[in-house]
Amino acid sequence: MGSVQYPQILEDPLRNRGTAFTAEQRRVLGLDGLLPPAIETLDEQVTRSYEVFRRRPSDLDKYVNLRTLQDTNIVLFYRLLVDHLEEVLPIVYTPTVGLACQRFHRIFRRPRGLTLSYPMRDRLPELLRNRRQKDVDVIVVTDGERILGLGDQGAGGLGIPIGKLALYTAIGGLNPGRTLPIVLDVGTNNQDRIDDPGYLGWRHERIEGQEYDDFVERFVTAVENELPGVLVQWEDFASRNARPILDRYRDRICTFNDDIQGTAAVALGALIGAVEVAGTPLPQQRVVILGAGSAAIGVADEIRHAMMDEGLTAEEARRRFWVVDVDGLLTADRTDLTDAQRVYAREDVGGAGAVAPRGSTTPAAERTTGPLGPGAGLADVVRAVRPTALIGLSTARGAFTEEVVREMAAHVDRPIVLPLSNPTARAEADPRDLMRWTKGRVLMATGSPFPEVEYEGRSVRVAQSNNVYVFPAVGMGVVAAQAARVTDTMLRAAARSLGSLSPALQDPHAPLLPPIGALRDVADTVALAVARAAVDDGVAPQRSDDDLRDRIARARWDPRYAD
Repeated sequence: MGSVQYPQILEDPLRNRGTAFTAEQRRVLGLDGLLPPAIETLDEQVTRSYEVFRRRPSDLDKYVNLRTLQDTNIVLFYRLLVDHLEEVLPIVYTPTVGLACQRFHRIFRRPRGLTLSYPMRDRLPELLRNRRQKDVDVIVVTDGERILGLGDQGAGGLGIPIGKLALYTAIGGLNPGRTLPIVLDVGTNNQDRIDDPGYLGWRHERIEGQEYDDFVERFVTAVENELPGVLVQWEDFASRNARPILDRYRDRICTFNDDIQGTAAVALGALIGAVEVAGTPLPQQRVVILGAGSAAIGVADEIRHAMMDEGLTAEEARRRFWVVDVDGLLTADRTDLTDAQRVYAREDVGGAGAVAPRGSTTPAAERTTGPLGPGAGLADVVRAVRPTALIGLSTARGAFTEEVVREMAAHVDRPIVLPLSNPTARAEADPRDLMRWTKGRVLMATGSPFPEVEYEGRSVRVAQSNNVYVFPAVGMGVVAAQAARVTDTMLRAAARSLGSLSPALQDPHAPLLPPIGALRDVADTVALAVARAAVDDGVAPQRSDDDLRDRIARARWDPRYAD
């Protein structure tokens, strides 16, 4: 058991076994009388803890119960997660984690991870050295500005990295003692938080511009010096910062942005399975995307590059997309687009018979099939384009209306509809409606969890296009392969590996993604694909598949008490 003695060992969640300490361990460690006399196995502890969890009256109460267990006994916490993953996942992460971030200052019990506040910007290396764990494999960091679909939660955004890293361990098998959640507390523009006397973060409007960039640079420099080689995952940054941060540091440190790249990889994985079932190859898909934030453009980029992998030129692939935001279709004459959005700006508005703008190389056959004017909305675009795939990342609840979906389904045998916004209250469509409006022909995956749908006497499990299918496996693949960078090829390898596991490939009425209960097995397969791609890309040492498979198996941390 090492040299740690009471009271430290009972207060160290990585070492504490609670009622599972044996009689001999209690005697040697001086724990007799400090614990109830009963000695339980880990299985018995899980049964008892699960009963307590089930009795909690609300999802937030269940979240607090699990966080308390995590702060008390790491092995028991993760064994409970693994044994009841499908039930517990929506509590540990989306959608309940969003409410936990909103109430973070009300439910705070014990510190976990690091809060790096702007007023302490000159001391970031010192603050990093204050971490509990010496060795770290993965950092998940947020600035709390764009928490799920809930907006700016300030320092309360720390709940997201905590939840994310719990899944890196429960699913991907990363050692929980080598992970570190961080929030960059740069203020908040959420007046409700600032006015709340219980708010625990820095009470100041958000810093922006060069001050913000300099603070992020200080953070990255401190990480480089204190934890060289660590994987840094950026999480829930606002669109205006997410892409620039990723572009600035992706070739300097081992890093990726899960909202941009992880969301995209899972969406591509679901789409790969769907196009196989629909019978229309990926390069022939007509893709309409509602939303033009960093996540939406990330999904478009991932699918576009996959189309290029399958033979299209960059220009041909770009023409397969129509992206709609709150101001309508992205078109070449708009002046409000970012460079990333402008890739998808259409020149061919006005209908199939319209004259293309001077200099346009878009063939008439690849223009829209009906009139589209400036500011064309989603319904206009769907009527004109007749898409084969409709993807939502807009957080606009109910945006995929009956009119839109029925119009799409009238021209496609198996319409592919992916309402990916979360939390559930922000989903673009309800799966029950999608089944009804398409007469059961829809191929769908959602961003948030939904119950099974009953349709014409059969129950249909709704695939959740949750990033948990990819990011834990990316973490394990990077760690096992000792990758120095996370490349686009690695993420597309993850997506294709996930797509190859689609149950719909065996049964066209089955879900597009494997069941949540199979996530740990999925993670092993996807991690191998990621590690192999890292080797092929030259960002990891040369190793055979057998070596990589062995390294993944040896790196996997399982929730059990060590002998």
